[in-house]
Amino acid sequence: MGQSGSNAIKIAAALLATALFCPHSLRDAAAQSVAPTYQADPFWPRELPKNWILGQVGGLAVDAQGHLWVLQRPRTVPEVALGLAADPPITACCIRAPAVLEFAADGSVLRSWGGPGFTPDWPDTEHAIQVDAEGNVWISGNGRTDREVLKFTADGKELLAVGRKSDAPVDNKDITLLGRPAGIAVDDAAGEVFIADGYMNSRVMVYDAKSGAFKRGWGAYGSKLDEISNGPRARYTPGQTPAKQFNLVHCLTLSKDGYVYVCDRTNDRIQVFAKDGRFITEFIVHPETQGMGSVVSLGLSGDSGQQFLIAADDGNSTVRILRRKDGAEVAHFGHRGHNTGQFEALHQIAVDRHGTVYTGEAGGGMRIQKFVPR
Repeated sequence: MGQSGSNAIKIAAALLATALFCPHSLRDAAAQSVAPTYQADPFWPRELPKNWILGQVGGLAVDAQGHLWVLQRPRTVPEVALGLAADPPITACCIRAPAVLEFAADGSVLRSWGGPGFTPDWPDTEHAIQVDAEGNVWISGNGRTDREVLKFTADGKELLAVGRKSDAPVDNKDITLLGRPAGIAVDDAAGEVFIADGYMNSRVMVYDAKSGAFKRGWGAYGSKLDEISNGPRARYTPGQTPAKQFNLVHCLTLSKDGYVYVCDRTNDRIQVFAKDGRFITEFIVHPETQGMGSVVSLGLSGDSGQQFLIAADDGNSTVRILRRKDGAEVAHFGHRGHNTGQFEALHQIAVDRHGTVYTGEAGGGMRIQKFVPR
């Protein structure tokens, strides 16, 4: 055997030994290499028409056509930015954009409507948006009297209200009122809408997507509605047993294989359920995170098996890529800041079927960004 052949054997043996005995083995590295990586698109979206400007981004959703739908909060735009809206105008820009905007893949606005006063029951504070297979648009609000989820046509005609406006106290047993609901997901095949309910209540609720009739609901670990306390909510502390109740049920998403992934935002965890409410498992995500929490919004990767959860981490201003089978983090991107690819008050995430990630920022961020797989 020549010298080159001998060297090849030695190299192979060394690699095998590393793979077998190194804590960060080559096998793990190979497994993690399939995790998607992303690059920000600095030219997306295009400039908004009509001198519009966005406020805080409450919700994001991608429809069946790959269009991004944005629910933003017009009332949060600072007055200093609205000189064109003054009477008489005092600057060349800007005017509040409508609350609901539909963006094409190229970043141009296709359709827009909604905002305060658009309907009598319009939310006090716009929060989540979802688009079903028929093109209907669902929105929620997390303001003081926002105790409902609304369903509209793509052009803004109201079709259904689940719940109603109310200033009633918290009641996790009440199936007629929601509690400042956050996230929304629609199971088109079953004709059901799942609601992360939310800022006031501590539960997941499921209603008929056509009639609005109550179907079922549950709390953390699949607890029954009458087992959920209406009192103060405890927050998870690292080293202690995870909280028995949800703290802030902020989002949920449905996988192709029938699981419900729920963000328990300020408990820094994801709980996984069957669609009937049976608890499956939970993933604790950076439990040292305080403030806004480490899991505020979730998407699923664009591969056929949806191998990864794409998690928006507001507390740490980053997007985390988690293995769906065990919640292990395999990559992350982003950092606090105002430049392209950075985040300020990262609030929402949406992923299209190609794996493109869209993010929306609340707080002082007030923008949307696009991250393309590379």
